[in-house]
Amino acid sequence: MTFKQLGLIEPILKALEDKGYATPSPIQAQSIPILLDKKDLLGCAQTGTGKTAAFAIPIIQQIYNDLEREKGKKKIKALVVTPTRELAIQIADNFVEYTKYARNISTTVIFGGVKQGKQTARLDKGVDVLVATPGRLLDLINQRFISLSDIQYIVLDEADHMLDMGFIHDVRKIIKLLPQNRQSLLFSATMPKDIVEISQTLLGNKFERITIKPDQATAEKVEQAVYKVSKKNKGVLLQDILNEKGQVSTLVFSRTKHGANKIVKVLNRSGFKAEAIHGNKSQASRQKSLKAFKDGKIHILVATDIAARGIDVDDLALVINYDLPNIPETYVHRIGRTGRAAASGIALSFCNGEERAYLRDIEKLINQKVPVITEHSYVDNEPEPSSKDIKASKANNNRGRSQGRSSRDDRNATKKKRPNKSRNNNRSDRSNDKKDYRPRGEDISRSKPRGERSENRNNSEQKPRDNKPNNKRRNNRNDKPREERQDQNSRSSQSSNPSRRSRNNNPSNKKTKDGVSKTERKFREGQKKSSDYKGKYRPKGTMWELD
Repeated sequence: MTFKQLGLIEPILKALEDKGYATPSPIQAQSIPILLDKKDLLGCAQTGTGKTAAFAIPIIQQIYNDLEREKGKKKIKALVVTPTRELAIQIADNFVEYTKYARNISTTVIFGGVKQGKQTARLDKGVDVLVATPGRLLDLINQRFISLSDIQYIVLDEADHMLDMGFIHDVRKIIKLLPQNRQSLLFSATMPKDIVEISQTLLGNKFERITIKPDQATAEKVEQAVYKVSKKNKGVLLQDILNEKGQVSTLVFSRTKHGANKIVKVLNRSGFKAEAIHGNKSQASRQKSLKAFKDGKIHILVATDIAARGIDVDDLALVINYDLPNIPETYVHRIGRTGRAAASGIALSFCNGEERAYLRDIEKLINQKVPVITEHSYVDNEPEPSSKDIKASKANNNRGRSQGRSSRDDRNATKKKRPNKSRNNNRSDRSNDKKDYRPRGEDISRSKPRGERSENRNNSEQKPRDNKPNNKRRNNRNDKPREERQDQNSRSSQSSNPSRRSRNNNPSNKKTKDGVSKTERKFREGQKKSSDYKGKYRPKGTMWELD
């Protein structure tokens, strides 16, 4: 079967011929006739089988046929929702290539991680096809830049990956905003329970289902092998393999962002040209590195799993799993970057002792044994620890911690603990503590009313602290009335410093006939501000306060 036999229009056939597409893949041959009949579709196929062309080609043909009846500003007719930025850009590029000779169809892509100015400017001009990530799509919908009321075709691509990344709630919100009269498409590599529920909400009861089961769980014609190597020797082994393979396009996968940066640092120090792409990189940096890799300016690209489904590089010769993934399906998507469209490729994996269990899960999923390469200088012959050994080591570690306590911990363990006191206990029990911060002579009993406590506090006698007699000078001062103490203080200050004038003798503070001082009158009349008296004593008898 050829694309022409599927009933495609001439502009699309010409664009497919330029891309070198001769015959459709199995999912394309089954999906295109169903979608041209305007039926809903649920497709289940692994990565690298040509899903993008399977839904893009019939959507472009239907929009092209309806453009003659359209008048006025363009409205969004087709929406494609994808989980990652790289995948969104890749799908948008495919739409642009397929509409090369149907130039009246416009496509744009929106995603997060960059400023929205350029994206909203393109939306204002009007587009036919919109490719978006869930977060940025909802953001622009809330800002009223996008309306989904005119959507005729909706595609959820890599739905299982959106579930893994936590976008399932955003997808539900998007589905609620869609019109009832639409054609819905959902593609997923796996079909977990949540994806089945989403498909029922999106597609309804009447839809077609296509499942492409390959002969193997991994891409065809991909040569797989695994190196058993310790963690510390992975970097040296990677350099030896790169030197042996020469300057071929190599994609290295790391489990963490920090690990990807570390691999790039080691390779660049050894004379290789490598760059990394992961979630912490800006979108401009990621696109720059990916473009340099596609153009052949660099031959080594280190990526995390977030970009595993968004990298589509022609003639990718080698994929290296520096860290084995703990999810078996991720391994399938990683090595699916090579061997695309029936091309051949090589996938190598490094496995240390802790990753042996991951390797068994991967072999169980793909239903085959991955060959082990033992002819290298860094073979890790240590047996895999059993579950009993792991439990015993954990117990020994816990026992060592308890036996290796310091003498200080021993003293703290044997120290007699102070009994806990309830909040409702009388606060007078705190008199037994080492420190007592209560004011002298204060009655703190909570059983008396507030007014009664204040009277007792004023009438109570001064009690010595810690059963020690008070200072004699303090007792003499407290025994005298307040007025006598003020007079004594003023006389002592004048005798010690004759130049210093007491505030009682300050003529500016003397009260006039109506009982108000000149200073206070000026303040009340607004002639002076409180800032004028900053740092000075408040005149006696005034009612205002300083700053």
